[in-house]
Amino acid sequence: MSDMNNDFEQMLEASLVTIHNGEIVEGTVIDVKEDEIVLNIGYKADGIITRNEYSNQSGIDLRDVVKVDDVMKAKVLKVNDGEGQVLLTYKRLAMEKSNERIREAFENKEVLKAPVTAVLSGGLSVVVDETKIFIPASLVSDSYEKDLSKYNGQEIEFVVTEFNPKKRRIIGDRKQLLVAEKAKLKEELFARIHVGDVVEGTVKNLTDFGAFIDLGGADGLLHISEMSWGRVENPRKVFKVGDVTKVLIKDIKDDKIALSLKFEDQNPWLNADGKYNVGAIVKGKVARMADFGAFVELEPGVDALLHVSQISKEHVDKPSDVLSVGQEIEAKVVDFNNEDHKISLSMKALLNDNASEDEEVVAETDAE
Repeated sequence: MSDMNNDFEQMLEASLVTIHNGEIVEGTVIDVKEDEIVLNIGYKADGIITRNEYSNQSGIDLRDVVKVDDVMKAKVLKVNDGEGQVLLTYKRLAMEKSNERIREAFENKEVLKAPVTAVLSGGLSVVVDETKIFIPASLVSDSYEKDLSKYNGQEIEFVVTEFNPKKRRIIGDRKQLLVAEKAKLKEELFARIHVGDVVEGTVKNLTDFGAFIDLGGADGLLHISEMSWGRVENPRKVFKVGDVTKVLIKDIKDDKIALSLKFEDQNPWLNADGKYNVGAIVKGKVARMADFGAFVELEPGVDALLHVSQISKEHVDKPSDVLSVGQEIEAKVVDFNNEDHKISLSMKALLNDNASEDEEVVAETDAE
């Protein structure tokens, strides 16, 4: 009977596989715990994969990712872990496969896509399968970004520019993709636009002298003097960053684009001759002053000159002695030049007209 038992044990052992450290084995999951997977690998002892050897992801519950009867491949770390079990690793096998995948991507300059798993002081960490790739802050964007926290959890594209897994140095670069994409969009934009075109853009930045409009490939400058037919004191009172607006391509010189909101069909001078002909009585607001006279805004985009000699019957040294910016006045048009966009006003002429009318009334009264 003893001989029969020995024969059975020998036959059983002969049917079992022989394994070695570093060998890749395949097994069936026979039990899963929160932090441990048990595999039947056809050996006299079961294989064990701990949570740390399954993934680099901390706090993972193995019951959420592996089920009983799943078939898995793993790498042997220790044939005997001291308790008669075989210690296996899943993540290191996955990392080896991942490294090979990344090596190919590095050699082929392939674009990879992966989620950002950590925002570090010097850049971002992304994980492809089980391999960590570091993207330095200087290679995250094509412009300086002080705070990289917005990228946490975001899936981003990049290329591998340095691959040295032995030193655990694998470097990714997102910047060059953004630069290349912008160059492509810029080329397409300049091939598409022409002077006189009306295009749509987004306000990207505001300064005291104007607004930079993103046209989708390049920025155009909308100078403060081109924001309206009228006068604009501060671009920030007209726009805010993010506003979408239609603009006119005024000029293209090399890679610079000048924009305008002065659409010709809205030019107030188109109908000015019918409103400001010589002899017309008009009202306006003093916009600015010089020693020789005051400029009066009759409507946005139409200014007229009130010469200092035409302000009053009495002598006036300078306009600021009797007028103030913002003051509304009434005057008579004494000259109109539509071609040069010039209008001359006179308050004195209006006073003379009123005086003549008063004299006529007095003369009629005396005659009675």
